Amino acid sequence: MKRLSLVLLLVFSLVAMAGCGGTGTKSDTASGKKPITLKLGHIQSESDLWHKGAQKFAELVAKKTNGEVTVQIFPNSTIGNDRDMTEGLQMGSVDFALVAGVLGNFEPSLQIMEMPYLFKDEAHLRKVIYGPIGDDLLGKLLNSSNIRGLSFWERGPRQLTTNKPVNSLEDIKGIKIRVPEIPPMVTAWKAMGANPTPMAWGEVYTALQQNVIEAQENPVPYIHAGKIYEVQKYIAMTNHKYEYVVMAMSNKTWEKLTPDQQKAISEAAKETTEYENKLVADKTQDLLNDLQAKGMKVTTPDTTQWAKTAQTTHKEFAEKYGIDIYNKIIEAGK
Repeated sequence: MKRLSLVLLLVFSLVAMAGCGGTGTKSDTASGKKPITLKLGHIQSESDLWHKGAQKFAELVAKKTNGEVTVQIFPNSTIGNDRDMTEGLQMGSVDFALVAGVLGNFEPSLQIMEMPYLFKDEAHLRKVIYGPIGDDLLGKLLNSSNIRGLSFWERGPRQLTTNKPVNSLEDIKGIKIRVPEIPPMVTAWKAMGANPTPMAWGEVYTALQQNVIEAQENPVPYIHAGKIYEVQKYIAMTNHKYEYVVMAMSNKTWEKLTPDQQKAISEAAKETTEYENKLVADKTQDLLNDLQAKGMKVTTPDTTQWAKTAQTTHKEFAEKYGIDIYNKIIEAGK
């Protein structure tokens, strides 16, 4: 009996110590609220501009919530590839993710944004994503998938890297090129004569190294951070897709937060977008210069015929995913 009493006393003592915030436990914030840790995932490395943007977002969230909310960052696909993380956003197992075109598999209207040679230039893209069209697309994403798009980040145009110089459409005929798991991109590259192979980004470096694929396409910062210069020799400035990424949030997580925390996260997302966009604008040319210093040779093909060929595939997807949105995007570029 004495032994039982001693055991019970020990248990109660440990519980009391835990309740008082013993060594190794998180203390409450200045506001008296228990701190919350939220997960943010992305597929890029720690050296990529996405990661720097994610770090800025985490810093701002902590500051604006007085430490109530901490954002923990998981780079390098450590909590999954784009599709895995997007499914995690729906389930609430991932709180934030930086996801681009793969979101179109969850909200079909976003597939329209994935058509190569849809946007004329960066200004055209900005007019769309930071205006009523962008708001409409993020609203559709929330309604259909329970994923909240906090903001669009600019990424710069996508370029093509290869093992041989590319100066014309003839040069890419039959070339096995990695593309994301995005139907409009697959179809457009087929129309342009290439052999597109959908593949997760995390597999690309090894696939190029082992000659499973012969080419890939991405914005310059992506190419640099992914060390593609180690496995490819040429970069063709095709500007075939002016690119964005969505800072996405699980709506399940959003609904668990207080109105003040929601406001802080919205403000942090807006400020981070401005920071990230400036970073991309300032750094892209420097990164391209460094790719050349590391041995990559740059070509600048005339893409007039590329665009005409790719645009023959637009009608199919516009009619399937939203002809009204497509027409508004085209109109915004005039």
